[in-house]
Amino acid sequence: MLSPKRVKYRKPHLTPLRGISKGAVKIDFGEYGLQALENGWITARQIEAVRVAISRKMKKGGKIWIRIFPDRPATKKPQDTRMGKGKGNVEFWTAAVKRGRVMFEIEGVPRDVAAAAFRTASFKLPIKTKMLAREGVTA
Repeated sequence: MLSPKRVKYRKPHLTPLRGISKGAVKIDFGEYGLQALENGWITARQIEAVRVAISRKMKKGGKIWIRIFPDRPATKKPQDTRMGKGKGNVEFWTAAVKRGRVMFEIEGVPRDVAAAAFRTASFKLPIKTKMLAREGVTA
């Protein structure tokens, strides 16, 4: 699974996710893209599940670009622990995704295969998504 090699702060404050994405709002690499329609935290496990789902639908054809990276640690306190005594340990890594961001891109497959792959991928994510096509790409 994806995780950073090192970070500046081990347990950063949780910042609210508001607004729209500043970058990565267009398809830059592939022919088709999966765009977020909501703000949300995407875990490294979810990114891996989407990658596996897309590659299975494409049957090892084409190329996949993952445009998000889980660089924010999420902490949890153990179960049956009383309040206080500091912040919990880092349990998993998340990517902060704002609406409008293109999260995954693919190329080298027909439009119907891309649509099926992104439909399956959207079930693995906790936010609403839609498929985009680059200008000039025909069916």
